[in-house]
Amino acid sequence: MRDRRSTIGGMAGLFAALMLADSAPARALSKPPRLRPGDVVGLIEPASFSDGPDQIELVKHTIAGMGLVPKVGAHVSARYGYLAGTDEQRASDINAMFADDEVRAIFAVRGGWGCARLLPLLDWKVIRANPKLLIGSSDITALHLAIAARTDFASIHAPNAASRWQAISWESFWRLAFAGDTPTFDQPDMAAGDPTMQDRWRTTTIHPGKATGRLLGGNLSVLSALVGTPWLPDFDGAILFLEDVGEAEYRIDRMLSQLALAGILEKLAGVIFGQCARCTNGIPDYTGFTVPQLLDQYFSPLGIPALRGANIGHVANQFSLPVGARVEMDADTGTIRVLDAVAV
Repeated sequence: MRDRRSTIGGMAGLFAALMLADSAPARALSKPPRLRPGDVVGLIEPASFSDGPDQIELVKHTIAGMGLVPKVGAHVSARYGYLAGTDEQRASDINAMFADDEVRAIFAVRGGWGCARLLPLLDWKVIRANPKLLIGSSDITALHLAIAARTDFASIHAPNAASRWQAISWESFWRLAFAGDTPTFDQPDMAAGDPTMQDRWRTTTIHPGKATGRLLGGNLSVLSALVGTPWLPDFDGAILFLEDVGEAEYRIDRMLSQLALAGILEKLAGVIFGQCARCTNGIPDYTGFTVPQLLDQYFSPLGIPALRGANIGHVANQFSLPVGARVEMDADTGTIRVLDAVAV
């Protein structure tokens, strides 16, 4: 696999093609602008604090390697307990980036915990009036879902800025955010001839068929914690995608049960479960339900297209996906086809 340095180094070839695509159609009010080389993008820390100035410098180097110009939020270096500053400081950075005409998109440096605390403090009038792509994952799920609930533009579930931007993550992000494309996401052929790797990246059909709908979701823990709040979008007819990390089987059971009891699962048109990294209780000779068994129990009775094992989550080379955009999923082939460009 390619590390950040080799991947960023390989981005230069894409920029030449990008420059040929600069004659984009007029920006629609409901869509953020697509990115171009030289654009200024904001860096925010809406959740946990980073590892210090050295990590921020590395993040700035990563953003520069994408051909973009990083603009660091005023409170990115702040720390308040286990958070990257007070709620008011972190929220003010988000509000400022959406209000700043120079900033074309916004990257979260990292996840952790804390985004949900900000939702009542965000200036949703300013955010709606200034559509911009928000990029991040994990705890950033709270912001993605709130944007989907409170605005009419999409955001991008992708590696956080401090994460490793390997080839698949970068190329899928580039097609969405730079090219304004409508790609089809196929499971990667990560290691031809290596059956262990092939098994890891193979999808499994829970219930067959195709479905079309608005792609909504992200981290299961974060999503389930927002149930019963005004910050969840309408899931009627949606394609739900989920992932998680470090959760024991019984906690996955509990969170899926919460979604079922809240009436969310019965509204869906389709389900895509990605990777559940390190989702085991570690008990020797464990004889309880496995995560795949739980997914079958909750999703198979719905009778809608559903699959597990998609290249989504706390894993290297995850797909960059458009939250809030219309997609078509195929539970038999494991593909996700974007139907509407998320940026213009």
